[in-house]
Amino acid sequence: MTTTTVPLVTPPALTAKSLAGSEIDAQLQRFPPRSPGTDWPTTRISREEVLHRLERPPFKNGKDSTHQMRMVGARLLLRWLETFEGKTWQQRWNASPGSATSVGWTEAPLAWGIVHGRRPQKAGLGSGLLALVCADVIRPSMPWLASSLSPHLREAIEAARDPRGFAELRDARMPGQPDPRRTSKALKAVARILAAKGGGIDDIVVGDVLELLLAATGTSTSHTRLAYALLQSRGQFPPDAPKTLRSIEIRAGQVSPAQLVDRFDVKCEPIRDLLVGYLTERQPSVDYVTLVQLSRNLVGYFWADLQRHHPGIESLHLAPEVRDAWKARIAVKTVKYRMPNGTVATTTEPRIAALSIRTAVRGFYLDIAEWALDEPERWGPWAAPAPVAEADCSAKKVEQEVRTRSDARTRERLPVLPALVQAAARRLNEAKERLEALEAADLGSTITVLGESFTLPRSTERAGGKPSTVVDATGARRDFRTEEKLAFYGWATVEILRHTGMRIEELRELGHHSIISYKLPTTGEVIPLLQIAPSKTDQERLLLVSPELADVLSAVISRVRGHDGRVPSVPSYDLHEKVWNPPMPLLYQWPVGGENRTISITTIRQSLNTLLADTGITDAHGQPLTFQPHDFRRIFITDAILNGLPPHIAQVIAGHGHIGTTMGYAAIYPEDAIEAHRAFIARRRGLRPAGEYRAVTDEEWQEFLGHFERRKLALGQCGRAYGSSCVHEHACVRCPVLIVGPDERPRLEEIRENLHARIAEAEREGWLGDVEQLTVSLTATHDKISQIDATERRKSSPVFVGMPTISELVVREAENRDKAD
Repeated sequence: MTTTTVPLVTPPALTAKSLAGSEIDAQLQRFPPRSPGTDWPTTRISREEVLHRLERPPFKNGKDSTHQMRMVGARLLLRWLETFEGKTWQQRWNASPGSATSVGWTEAPLAWGIVHGRRPQKAGLGSGLLALVCADVIRPSMPWLASSLSPHLREAIEAARDPRGFAELRDARMPGQPDPRRTSKALKAVARILAAKGGGIDDIVVGDVLELLLAATGTSTSHTRLAYALLQSRGQFPPDAPKTLRSIEIRAGQVSPAQLVDRFDVKCEPIRDLLVGYLTERQPSVDYVTLVQLSRNLVGYFWADLQRHHPGIESLHLAPEVRDAWKARIAVKTVKYRMPNGTVATTTEPRIAALSIRTAVRGFYLDIAEWALDEPERWGPWAAPAPVAEADCSAKKVEQEVRTRSDARTRERLPVLPALVQAAARRLNEAKERLEALEAADLGSTITVLGESFTLPRSTERAGGKPSTVVDATGARRDFRTEEKLAFYGWATVEILRHTGMRIEELRELGHHSIISYKLPTTGEVIPLLQIAPSKTDQERLLLVSPELADVLSAVISRVRGHDGRVPSVPSYDLHEKVWNPPMPLLYQWPVGGENRTISITTIRQSLNTLLADTGITDAHGQPLTFQPHDFRRIFITDAILNGLPPHIAQVIAGHGHIGTTMGYAAIYPEDAIEAHRAFIARRRGLRPAGEYRAVTDEEWQEFLGHFERRKLALGQCGRAYGSSCVHEHACVRCPVLIVGPDERPRLEEIRENLHARIAEAEREGWLGDVEQLTVSLTATHDKISQIDATERRKSSPVFVGMPTISELVVREAENRDKAD
């Protein structure tokens, strides 16, 4: 069944398109596009001169029938444009209704032609406009061209404007060498720029491409990115231009506190301003990911939920029933799941993030109360009792549950790690074998690899003449190149993570310069080291590169080297801080769409999931076992400590700030703890004098047993330690180590009555010393009787014995079997 979690409040999407648009606008301020203008030499010529120009090469080419249809359409368009005001053809075009949008632009000239006795064809008008654009008589706007679907724009612009420039772009050497079909789409984007701005390819500036990117929709954005990469390869953009358009088109970076709050549509304007002000105050002291989570907890899970269940709420003073209802809602979450019959059912389960939400809300109220002392005019009106008590923010139980789940995951996955490593290597070898067979086969042939048959396509547009996809015996298509890439990086990820214990963010930041060498001052031996850049903390650390790890790193470096033998520098995106890092020679990169890109975390997880699916490894419930990248970090630390690595050294290797964090990662098994204790005792006995561990004699053993036989007294049993003498001179009723039971109560009552009589006699005779000592004995007697009474009451009262554990049940069952035998 499929499950999905329903949040308390779903924030309105802060779309990547809108954010990217603002980022592109900022870049357009740095790199302004060329202005198309409305007056240039070819747009000022007369109608006869335009038609005469179109009758000559390079505008006259192809079939005569096609050229004739193009000329008919151009004549009609020119006569139609003469009906609008303007001194140039571009001014008349801008004044016409056809310039507004490319959708249905032919309706107006068609209607005009019918009224004036002409029967133009829609295709003829399109061909005529294309001829006028190629002759640089009319320049439609960039949005107009971005939505235009003319199939012949690229060929016509290339022949009329810059054949040499288009040929250079087509032959450009790009990472991954995109197939000719994608290159053709990119060249069409270049043709649109020339159609809108005029000139040749050498005249294109950064702003022209950015303007097209802003107007592009759907898959045309990827074509525009490839067009930018092709133009960038010619070296015609300035050095400070963006290395890739992904940095400004895919993700737009950080947003302001006001934008974070406005995602949730807060109805009360004063409350909205308060939340924005609070986040603004907290912003300098926290990182961006903490600020985003804080906004989600305070605005989404707290205030947006309150205004949804209590419309019109405008105060932080919450009534007890409102407070309690919110705390009850926040403690659970609703989960929808699909039943086998297709119906959708819902259930509730505890919300793991409830503690962090309550903590954020309590901190919000306490911060406002504290700030009100310094700025009463600003924060004072909002000071209110916190709806979350200190006891509601206790994290001990939650931390214990998290630790228990983490330890369980580690214990379940550590034993299957060798099988996973073998499966990763086997899967990579099989993927390489399939790809090698594909490279050696002819188009249209059938190959058999590892017992499977595949059919190659009869033709391909991929660079190099070799296809990427094949068809298996069931008719399904498979991409051997993609399978080999995922298999390689799945294998590399498993190997690097299990040998280093690094975080997934640190893995993506691993660069060619991270591998350094260190010469031992004593022997002069060169030791390879791996420098791990800080991700979660600000502490860089160095790891010793083992021979196995060196082989993996060497394979990754050999794979990502460029044609010049160097690892290309690519920009990386910080998913947490929402910023782009400067280009670096990262190891986790591959060519996509004509440019080198960093491998995303999603792709890394996908490669691991695909690997696990192929292994068939299952958990204790028979379900497919899943691995998260962080599981390898816990396995690495646990395995290192279990194999004798001191915890403080493991702390340094893992980059933890406190050794308690490292021990929290180590899932120690119960039997390992027992064996470690026994080994500790053996080591300690080896360090102590041998005489302390000599075998006892029979006389010593009988004396030891006789000590327990001599503990029986008239008032119970003596509890003094073996080998010690009685320090109370047998005044047992006063001794704290005297063990008395209910059978001794009559004897104690007789002693109590006797002491009362003796005290009375001593007081009558004036024996004050005896009165003092007898009173001490009487007090001790009372204490012994009270102990007996307390024990009897406790035995007669009901006691909760608890629920027996599985281990206790197993032991009892084994004992019962032994008794039966």
